[in-house]
Amino acid sequence: MGIIAWIILGALAGWIASKVMKTDKDQGALANIVVGIIGAFIGGFVFSMFGGSDVTGFNIYSLIVATVGAIIVLYIFKLFRK
Repeated sequence: MGIIAWIILGALAGWIASKVMKTDKDQGALANIVVGIIGAFIGGFVFSMFGGSDVTGFNIYSLIVATVGAIIVLYIFKLFRK
């Protein structure tokens, strides 16, 4: 995947995760992108531990993997923030 695809996938995954975790009002577009890209790596690691594949390109499966990873990132972040 190219850098633009990573940014778009990260932005979408970060935004969806921020809606799920109710942190959307606390973070902007750049934070959504960063959380989404980090989430893609973490989600890929978690999914590969359970026999799935990691981010495979710009598709729905990769968006799900990145979103799950971003939710994990935001959950950990919220634990340390309290």
